[in-house]
Amino acid sequence: MKKIIELKNITKSFDGVPVLQNVNLDIYDNEFITLLGPSGCGKTTMLRLIGGFETPDTGEIIFLGNKINDVPPYKRNVNTVFQKYALFPHLNVFENVAFPLREKKLPKAEIEAKVTEMLSLVALKGFENRAVTRLSGGQQQRVAIARALVAHPQVLLLDEPLGALDLKLRKDMQVELKKIQKQTGITFVFVTHDQEEALSMSDTVVVMSEGKIQQIGTPIDIYNEPQNAFVADFIGESNILDGTMLEDYKVSFSGQTFQCLDKDFGKNVPVDVVVRPEDVDIVPVEQGQLTGLVTSVTFMGVHYEIIVDVGGFKWMIQTTDFVDVDERIGIQLEPDAIHIMKKSEYSDLYGDYSSFSNELDELSEAPEEDET
Repeated sequence: MKKIIELKNITKSFDGVPVLQNVNLDIYDNEFITLLGPSGCGKTTMLRLIGGFETPDTGEIIFLGNKINDVPPYKRNVNTVFQKYALFPHLNVFENVAFPLREKKLPKAEIEAKVTEMLSLVALKGFENRAVTRLSGGQQQRVAIARALVAHPQVLLLDEPLGALDLKLRKDMQVELKKIQKQTGITFVFVTHDQEEALSMSDTVVVMSEGKIQQIGTPIDIYNEPQNAFVADFIGESNILDGTMLEDYKVSFSGQTFQCLDKDFGKNVPVDVVVRPEDVDIVPVEQGQLTGLVTSVTFMGVHYEIIVDVGGFKWMIQTTDFVDVDERIGIQLEPDAIHIMKKSEYSDLYGDYSSFSNELDELSEAPEEDET
């Protein structure tokens, strides 16, 4: 695939606070790439740098072989769809989409043909004369996308465009955006903090934290082979345990030795062990490689979410099998359920399910203030 955008050693700070730290990223033609991470990780700043709304402190932004650090947004073959769609309330649907073409003073017949094509693409044919103020949120978003695509940019930037939509509409628009990207062949760079959104829509996912790229890969790679504890915790649910890689294909954790599929970590090396909740098998106690006490059971519709105390570590298990609170169960793990990661700065920050967020743990550990 042809490389369209290269970010080389990009750094960016605001008021002396680093937002991006030595970021390197390649973006390819006809790719749906998602920048994924929590608030404040730098993903929107990266998008704004690509769009020309910010300039890097150091590093280079290369577009089709040319450095564009100081090229203004209107001179880049890039368009942006923001979470707030910024439609013109005094113009109807047709004129909102036609606006960038009229700015270029294209012939009337060409404008009509291009706008009609775009409205058909976003399933708004017949809405040409509708006031945008009378449209639903999803319809307004389609108008914004059509307006951004009508001049056929090489890259479309989307900054959390689904954030204001309700759940069912979000899912519909996820499917629509992916379909539009494939039909147009335009590179989409999508920003979100929603893991499910990133996994379901993207060709490539870029996971970010604290201004750094933590991992780049396909959705399947990111989910099945996280590179560190942050990625494992942020992408879906994960049990993350301290372990020791005894030798190739053999790891020790929770006081037991397990066969796994990983190698080349060395012998007797400390590692992080990831086990996804859906990969844990519940068996009778006498058949379990590990045993534990069920502390909570939550019905989630298609499965039960079970918390099990195994030697003080709270495991999450997702299963269609019902067990009861205070029941003692056995846990069985197949080799392909166990994923090994190198220790990192995020080790020991994530792991068990005593709570579902670090914030609750931090509050419980906070020192009491003296009353005055």
